[in-house]
Amino acid sequence: MVAPATADILARFAHGLADDFLTTMYLATTAPVLVAPAMNTNMWEHAATQANLETLAQRGVRIVEPDAGQLACGMVGPGRMAEPDFIANAVLNALGRSHDLAGEVVLITAGGTREAVDPVRYLGNRSSGKMGYALAEAAQSRGARVILVSGPTTLHAPAHCEVIRITTAEEMQAAVLERQAEASIVIKAAAVADYRPSVVAEQKLKRIGPLTLELTPTADILAEVVRRRRPGQLIVGFAAETENSIHHGRAKLLRKGADAIVVNDVSREGLGFDADDNAATFLTLTTAIDLPAMPKRKLADRILDEVVGLRRPQSLLVELSSELSAELGAESGTESVLRADRQAALRREIVIE
Repeated sequence: MVAPATADILARFAHGLADDFLTTMYLATTAPVLVAPAMNTNMWEHAATQANLETLAQRGVRIVEPDAGQLACGMVGPGRMAEPDFIANAVLNALGRSHDLAGEVVLITAGGTREAVDPVRYLGNRSSGKMGYALAEAAQSRGARVILVSGPTTLHAPAHCEVIRITTAEEMQAAVLERQAEASIVIKAAAVADYRPSVVAEQKLKRIGPLTLELTPTADILAEVVRRRRPGQLIVGFAAETENSIHHGRAKLLRKGADAIVVNDVSREGLGFDADDNAATFLTLTTAIDLPAMPKRKLADRILDEVVGLRRPQSLLVELSSELSAELGAESGTESVLRADRQAALRREIVIE
């Protein structure tokens, strides 16, 4: 673990220099290598630094992305070394403390899609891809083989994940359906466009007054994945909502037929799109598990904890369902949300019994 990793040391690692103890050890070791970059914002964003990071990522080096904020030089922006707790968590994950997804093939979608309006403009959304990439990194660290279908993003792909890059919803559908048969778990975390322009202009549209675009619905990828599912395949969707999130999330779960839906309330300040933190509710047919605000990498593991829980023997699930139904019946309100720690406790009790 190299922290802080300067622009200089990243360049030396990337180009195979070995003229001091650290660079020599890097070339000689077969152990997992992690770097936590820390530098001036302009240095971090420089094309040379980004190219070096891409080279290191392709060689299996795990990159703990820097935070954004006030830097020692006085600038404000990305480049501040990640918090020590986050770095420590990355080290533990790299050491493979949990391999409960060993033998699984996890297909994950991430990022947003772009639907062309003309050769210059497109319809898109604010998805950064951070949640999907965090899920890919977490699944890989837990022993899974990961296939990541990614929309346009500036993020570096997690080490050892197979990455398929797409731009449009149609391309994402084709990539997902082509690889679905290989997967034992499908997690649809991407923010796929619901509509695309019916006609794409061949030349750049000029500003000559009001403009009306006719939109056509894109394909429903999640519904098609569920329709094509093979026996034993788990399918988890995502829903970004701005109001009545649990109601809309459960409606989507029932409408699509997935095993679970992860609901994000993207109207909350500092969470969801463009943010490093997120909060969610993990919905199944019988449960609603509240996952409070936390870094997306940590939330990724909490989501995977629940996905792994869906693999439990049916006898345990039936017993768990009875416990949950009894507790839900004792609560008031139209929608009861169980806290994650309570449900985890119930599961532990069932396993022990």
